[in-house]
Amino acid sequence: MNSKTVKIAHISDLHLFGKLDRRQLNDLDRMLDHFNNEGFDHLVISGDLSSNADKQDWVTVREKLEKHGLFHWEKSTVIAGNHDLINLEEEMRFYNALNPFSWMKEQAFNLKLADFCIYFQELVTGNEKSSAAFPYIKILRYSSLSIAIAVLNSVYPWHPADNPLGSRGLISAGQLRAMSLPDTVNSVKDCFVIGLCHHAYKVYGTDALIDQAFDWTMEMKNREEFLKVMKLMNTDLVLHGHFHRFQSYKVNGISFINGGCFRYDAKRYSRLEITGKGNFTQRFLSLA
Repeated sequence: MNSKTVKIAHISDLHLFGKLDRRQLNDLDRMLDHFNNEGFDHLVISGDLSSNADKQDWVTVREKLEKHGLFHWEKSTVIAGNHDLINLEEEMRFYNALNPFSWMKEQAFNLKLADFCIYFQELVTGNEKSSAAFPYIKILRYSSLSIAIAVLNSVYPWHPADNPLGSRGLISAGQLRAMSLPDTVNSVKDCFVIGLCHHAYKVYGTDALIDQAFDWTMEMKNREEFLKVMKLMNTDLVLHGHFHRFQSYKVNGISFINGGCFRYDAKRYSRLEITGKGNFTQRFLSLA
């Protein structure tokens, strides 16, 4: 292995079911052991730590990262998925019972997102006492190159008409504006730039009506606006999860890597090897 190569591991959609989910937790231990043994420089988990928005699953993931020496700013980046922030059963029951105002639901959602950011603050800023949240840029400086991870939240609140399954995505205009600022763009101009969000740019994308219906429930609503910002930042690739497929594809010159679903295949992960601006290889690998 070239000593100038930076290695990044990417997994997604753990969908844990609490402390009693022993098989899945053992599989996670095994995977994190593998990452350490292989000498990965950084780990990215692109959302859906939980299956039902249970904060205890956040605790479990943090404990696992701490156990394996990975709960450090320079070692890991973890973001929220829709299943971390939205409990569909609770949302529907609450709506049907009380029909709360939309601003109330948005406020509750924002509080939970803030809780997630605070709980993983060490991985956001390297300082647990900070209160920074999305969007943010993490610049990792290695001897041979610098890598900038541009992190955005793509989860938005449940709504009975616009987001009935809680799985559609939207990156707020404020986040996109922040990433488009000249100072922001200039700060990453010499870096290998990785975009990171939970939702996929591409789901099925076919002409079949059944696929189009599924796409609507899973889509990132403003994906074209997101793509424009990624182009403006001269992004090399985007990492995401959400759609449970291990896949890579290109859109307008930018590579997108879907981290698949750890819940469904706990032996598979994405391996990135980066040697310089615009220079990388990516493979999906499986543990023996």
